[in-house]
Amino acid sequence: MENSRFLRACRREAVDCTPVWMMRQAGRYLPEYRALRKKYSFWEMCKQPELAVEVTLQPLRRMEIDAAILFSDILVPLEGMGAGFEFIEGRGPVLDHPIRTAADIDKLSIIDAREVVPFVMEAIRMLRRELDGKVPLIGFSGAPFTLASYLVEGGGSRQYQHVKTLMYAEPELYHQLMVKITEVVISYLSAQIEAGAQVIQLFDSWVGCLNRADYYEYVYPYSRKIFQTLSTFKVPMIHFANQASTLLDMVRDAGGDIIGVDWRIDLDTAWKIIGDQQGIQGNLDPIILFAPISEIRNRVARILRQADGRPGHIFNLGHGILPTTPIDHAKAMIDAVHEFSAR
Repeated sequence: MENSRFLRACRREAVDCTPVWMMRQAGRYLPEYRALRKKYSFWEMCKQPELAVEVTLQPLRRMEIDAAILFSDILVPLEGMGAGFEFIEGRGPVLDHPIRTAADIDKLSIIDAREVVPFVMEAIRMLRRELDGKVPLIGFSGAPFTLASYLVEGGGSRQYQHVKTLMYAEPELYHQLMVKITEVVISYLSAQIEAGAQVIQLFDSWVGCLNRADYYEYVYPYSRKIFQTLSTFKVPMIHFANQASTLLDMVRDAGGDIIGVDWRIDLDTAWKIIGDQQGIQGNLDPIILFAPISEIRNRVARILRQADGRPGHIFNLGHGILPTTPIDHAKAMIDAVHEFSAR
């Protein structure tokens, strides 16, 4: 397994062709996933290891993907902390009681993930047996700022009014919340690695709403602590910050062996910022998968030209695959990556 092209790319070693996987690759664009969702709620699928394993494996049966990513949700550890969520069709997760006061923060627990969310670790152990060395398994967590945003906003947001107001108006409370979440993320990812995750990815999906000064003061220290603490495990770590092109040098410095980039910046430009000490993951616009296959192949070729054969490139979308994506178009992208980058 150490010689898999995915793990070799994570270590910036030579590969036979560029490895590729897709964020949200186990999900709603697959009919077999939608069939399961008719029988089980999303939360049931996250919490029942057998279902999480099945959904994780579904895309690997259809496409030559170079890594599996655990089917779960970034909100799983937040529920363990004492935040109650309801998943509403068409709206996503909605928090029963948004966290906005000192009393709210005090009620949140710093959990031991091994004890509070054991179903995640069991799914990882089962997946390692099922995968049997075919491809590596990625574990993941939301980053502290993104998780704090869910907690304070009470769900998804466009303006991030409440979490940014907490940050600006009551910075001590904001930092108290971030300290708690950071400890939980460290526990959660540590437990995943111990259970068998061979790579971990930190998703900072919402951090692009911040300016540089705010990122450095309110986000950077917490992300950096996570990567510094987890570095003792010696497993590759991917740091993905969405809509963060203006923050990329600080995201790089916060940590991660591989820096994930979205489609809003050219890959070669991003790599100049990141430098040669870390690899890069990305960065096809997910909407390109709705274009004709000939155009998908053109766009794949363009990104690979920008990578220019440098070690440490993992091909991915610039964000998650969309639910209405044609499966044959996703497969065409994966096949093109392997074909055009074969050495």
